[in-house]
Amino acid sequence: MEYNEELERLEGDVEDIVYRNNENGYTVLEIDIGGELITAVGIMPLVAVGETLSLMGSFVNHSSYGQQFSVKLCERSMPVGAASILKYLSSGAIKGIGPSTAKKLVDTFEDSTLDVIEHEPERLTAIRGISPEKAKKISEELAGLFGVRRLMTELQAYGIPPQSVVNLWREYGKNALSAIEENPYILCSEQFNIPFESADKIAFKQEKASDNIFRIEAGLFHILEHNKLNGHTCLPKDRLIAACADFLELPQDVCSGTLDNMLVSGSLICHDLNGRSFIFTPQMYECELYVAARLNAMLRCPPHVISGVDEALDKIEQSEKIEYAALQRRAVTEATSKGLLVLTGGPGTGKTTTLNAIIKILKLNGERVFLCAPTGRAAQRMSEVTGEDAKTIHRLLEVSWDNHDRPVFKRNESNPLRCDALIIDEVSMVDSALFFSVMQATPMGCRIILVGDSDQLPSVGAGNVLGDLIDSYAIPVVQLNEIFRQSMKSMIVTNAHKIVKGEMPVLNETKKDFFFMYRANKELIAKTITDLCRSRLPESYGLSPLDDIQILCPGKKGALGTYELNSRLQETLNPASELKPELTFNNRVFRQGDKVMQIKNDYDIQWSRDDGESGEGIFNGDVGILTGVNRASKTLEIRFDDKTAKYSGDALLNLELAYAVTVHKSQGNEFNAVIIPMFRGAPQLYYRNLLYTAVTRAKNLLILVGDPNVVEYMVNNNRRTLRYSGLKYFLLEGLEK
Repeated sequence: MEYNEELERLEGDVEDIVYRNNENGYTVLEIDIGGELITAVGIMPLVAVGETLSLMGSFVNHSSYGQQFSVKLCERSMPVGAASILKYLSSGAIKGIGPSTAKKLVDTFEDSTLDVIEHEPERLTAIRGISPEKAKKISEELAGLFGVRRLMTELQAYGIPPQSVVNLWREYGKNALSAIEENPYILCSEQFNIPFESADKIAFKQEKASDNIFRIEAGLFHILEHNKLNGHTCLPKDRLIAACADFLELPQDVCSGTLDNMLVSGSLICHDLNGRSFIFTPQMYECELYVAARLNAMLRCPPHVISGVDEALDKIEQSEKIEYAALQRRAVTEATSKGLLVLTGGPGTGKTTTLNAIIKILKLNGERVFLCAPTGRAAQRMSEVTGEDAKTIHRLLEVSWDNHDRPVFKRNESNPLRCDALIIDEVSMVDSALFFSVMQATPMGCRIILVGDSDQLPSVGAGNVLGDLIDSYAIPVVQLNEIFRQSMKSMIVTNAHKIVKGEMPVLNETKKDFFFMYRANKELIAKTITDLCRSRLPESYGLSPLDDIQILCPGKKGALGTYELNSRLQETLNPASELKPELTFNNRVFRQGDKVMQIKNDYDIQWSRDDGESGEGIFNGDVGILTGVNRASKTLEIRFDDKTAKYSGDALLNLELAYAVTVHKSQGNEFNAVIIPMFRGAPQLYYRNLLYTAVTRAKNLLILVGDPNVVEYMVNNNRRTLRYSGLKYFLLEGLEK
């Protein structure tokens, strides 16, 4: 991790360990700096009272604990001198030595006490109460502490974080260095999560052969893991071998031979899908195979059929003065009979009306219905349109997090959800790993209704859950395709359907909710967008630039990317002022009044609501307003909807300005007004589904600014992102058995 802020150095002796997490090495301690006690926090594994530390970091102001020194780098020295050694040994740093024994040892061996313990443990038996066996254990304990220190020193040059060093020591003990010397690529495993490039540097220093088997195994695994970031749960065997050979600069037959050995050992898995061999990591293979097996089991053993559905729908029509279309009635029947349904369709096709009917009939029949969605905003919108409580999937499954920031769910096979029906909205955003966790927590006999728009962008994580379920033809699917009369009045809805069909949207309509503004160059586009946000839309429609208007960009870079537009809009909508404190962190200016977005899940940020409720966790995609800046303590206060969170230290790294965000980041959200720049950019970002997703984020007003030729290019470019996944084929294979 890079820190562009200026770091300070503190040197002193550890006076007290206030708190320590033995799993990840996070420590809160008091250090004596020239007679002044300062609280330092950070990853400082196995540090003990009496040690001399050299700390690099910066002072921050914690919302609850006041000023602290946030440690980025910790260099340690063993205590020198009898007084420091006595303090160190008395702290309990070494098992078997308490304050009384520590005093006897230091009184006997003085400044050389630690050397005697390490190199001449037999001399310890001169102290009453220390047997030869105990002396040996004390020496081994100290050797272990020295071993971690030496391991950290050895690996620090390669950027290996302290937490990973602690995990290495916990796994291999005093053999950690020799294990790395034998195979530095053990660092690449999920347990230690060190980049392949770092392990490769260590191997190069050790003069390992470029074709050694450990390197090729790690290279194959690295390519599979890297491609998960591109959405693939697996790769064709031939493509994996070719990619590995290119990445490692080795012959393909060498990589192929190593892959065959990994398949025999089970460290990777091969499965033939539609006549082609695909390679999976065991984790992704288990995810997709398990989901397919559970869904097939639900198809074979559905929950009981609810009777009288048509009559119930007739009564709802009469009481609410609505009329359900044939496809809507079919969707309700499928959900209440087969117990498994994918409900899909574009804007204005009646998904919400259908969903509400399903919920009403299920509840009228005494079923307990749970509603959820992938993001907080999507769950909130689901609650608004259904009138029912909806949670994020993570909250519903009662998530906690392990030492590697991986989700661990309390709800699982042994502790399933207590519901009769589970409804998940925005399923296009759900990846294979998360859906696997959902299926694990779903009790047998529970109905599952999956709602989403198959024409939107796929999930950020690996997998193609919604697409695979629909394409398999194994799961009941109802695709609503009729635009209802009231929705036909909206050009946003009409043009969204034109786009998804490959037709040009109507760009010359000036009296409705969809506008196109031709601008010939980037500067004019940027200026027009700025004017729209600053004055034209607020004056004409009464829209708030912060609360109602959202700029959506295909990408981050370039003159019309999020970085440049955010800088321009910040200076226009929230210019610098003596009345607005600001903080520069990591080359970013955060000013009071700014619109900001959380770009990565952070489970430690504390928040509070106006009613006194408090909790932890701000999540990827959450948008808020910066309401307070404390330059002295380098802290920010941000309002996210109904809760206020305080940011300091590393948490600031995961904030960005949000006047403009990417289309990908907007998924699951809906905005009163959306503005989209239309100008030439990276071809891989200009395609039909991205434009469709952007347009459907607008609730009441959509404005395209730029070149109509770019709109036409995106409409005609039906390049769907190719994703390799196994779910579809596993479903079909299960049905054949």
